[in-house]
Amino acid sequence: MANTMTVETTAGTRVFKTSKYNRREALAGYLFISPWIVGFLIFTLGAMIYSLVISFTYYQLATNTARPAGLANYEALFDDPKVMMSLGNTLFYAVLAVPLEIIFALFLAMLLNNVRRGAGVFRTLYYLPKMTPAVATASVFFLLLNGNQGAINKGLAAIGIQGPQWLLDPNWVKPSIVLMTLWGVSGTMVIFLAALKTVPRDLYEVAQIDGAGPVRRFFSITLPMISGAMFFNVIVLTIAALQTFDQAYLLFYRDTGTGAPDASLFYAIYLFQQAFRQFNFGFAAAMAWLLFLIIMIISLVQVKLGNRFVYYESER
Repeated sequence: MANTMTVETTAGTRVFKTSKYNRREALAGYLFISPWIVGFLIFTLGAMIYSLVISFTYYQLATNTARPAGLANYEALFDDPKVMMSLGNTLFYAVLAVPLEIIFALFLAMLLNNVRRGAGVFRTLYYLPKMTPAVATASVFFLLLNGNQGAINKGLAAIGIQGPQWLLDPNWVKPSIVLMTLWGVSGTMVIFLAALKTVPRDLYEVAQIDGAGPVRRFFSITLPMISGAMFFNVIVLTIAALQTFDQAYLLFYRDTGTGAPDASLFYAIYLFQQAFRQFNFGFAAAMAWLLFLIIMIISLVQVKLGNRFVYYESER
């Protein structure tokens, strides 16, 4: 009986100490992430709630007053032709840019994955464009895409091709912005490169013994094994594309924006104009919440479809 009580007491003490240790560990974790929690509650969640409130008002920045507007701002979204036009431009850009970013980033990652000597140097060089300030990148591409004297059109002329007016022709405005976006694709490339490093080499060796060629190995081994990274990048790039602002703004709107083609008017740019040039904050907040709803729906659809094709290591 005494031995039994001793065992029970020891077990109870061990459970108590473990529980106390877990609480202290959890408390330490929360303390470490508390700056992020405070920042999120104030600058993200708080700002979202505030913008939702003013989206139902006629908000005046000068006097910091707001008059109730009901659903007037949301009704005005569908009466303003520029809202639908800018949304259409943004969706078209996303459909064009995201697949090209995925393909280009995966291509670069596979090149770097096969490098043996000087791999670190090449990875650094390929990542440098991501560190270039957006203003500097826009200035370079403004010169490259000049329809008359730009380097791209001069290169095309050298092989007998008449280059388009990249920044003036409405049909080429969004492709020119996509080209600028591809310059900073190295962040996506790094994620793909990390995923490629986790693919077991013996799978390729077995497939090669069975007679599978490079294309068959890519579609049967590489893509399924990195499908998780692919899924993540598609969602992140889609969200970023729907919120794109700096590329188009720096190319077409950084001065006054007068004379900029309608094809360059993206949703985030029109939202910015309404908020900080027209000072129509209630309408701009309604625009922001419409974009949030669109992004949420698209992301949910992507998650629903992606779960059917994504391979997870734990499912083996």
